[in-house]
Amino acid sequence: MTAGTDNDLQLGISKAQLIKLVGWQMPFGKYKGRLLIDLPEAYLLWFAKRGFPQGELGQLLSLCLQLKIDGSDGLLKPLRQNSGESL
Repeated sequence: MTAGTDNDLQLGISKAQLIKLVGWQMPFGKYKGRLLIDLPEAYLLWFAKRGFPQGELGQLLSLCLQLKIDGSDGLLKPLRQNSGESL
């Protein structure tokens, strides 16, 4: 997707990706069933060192790590509230 469209934020991150971060559960591993946005940073760093999974899951995990590193994951709080998730 290209930045500048109604569906994308200026950073090139789509609103759909952010919504998925607060709604998608980790499908496998130690944190199976946990929302992607709730995964510990150390776990995401482990993936970064060994390689993120292929496809959309890997892209979302990488995005999640970026948001956590720069402290922007708190900006997803309104999305979580709208999705009915508790903090």
